[in-house]
Amino acid sequence: MAKIGGSLLVPCVQELVKNPMLVVPPRYILIDMQSLLYEESMDSELAKLDFACKEWGFFQLVNHGVISAFLEKVKKKVKGFFNLSMEEKKKYWQHPGDVEGFGQAFVLSEEQKLDGAGIFSMITLPVHQRKPHLFPKLPPSLRFSLFVLDMDLQAKSEN
Repeated sequence: MAKIGGSLLVPCVQELVKNPMLVVPPRYILIDMQSLLYEESMDSELAKLDFACKEWGFFQLVNHGVISAFLEKVKKKVKGFFNLSMEEKKKYWQHPGDVEGFGQAFVLSEEQKLDGAGIFSMITLPVHQRKPHLFPKLPPSLRFSLFVLDMDLQAKSEN
């Protein structure tokens, strides 16, 4: 029988994520913010970003300069948002024809199959693009965390 190729044995991703990780193993990192900033690596990193968005619908961004402890704090506050009662979450409901807010993304017809996952989507920067029915009405601790994150990202982009 002819051999058609070979592969090294590697851990199954589902098994890896069963144990808490502080960092993603380097071989699983897809998009590196620092590589997007340098001309010599920008094109290849943009190609990876394009592929991740089109083929997977998500990606992990590393080397962005935001402190991990702060990201964990924001993640906890976002989780708190999703644990609010439906009555509270409806205050952030998407407006017709918009994808920002709480609800489903990109529903284009009444017959469309839905994935069952609720989302909350919101533009925070630039400030003038924020929707007045979303950001100012967020629970104060989440709004403050997003504000601090925005200020940190703005400062980094200006340097």
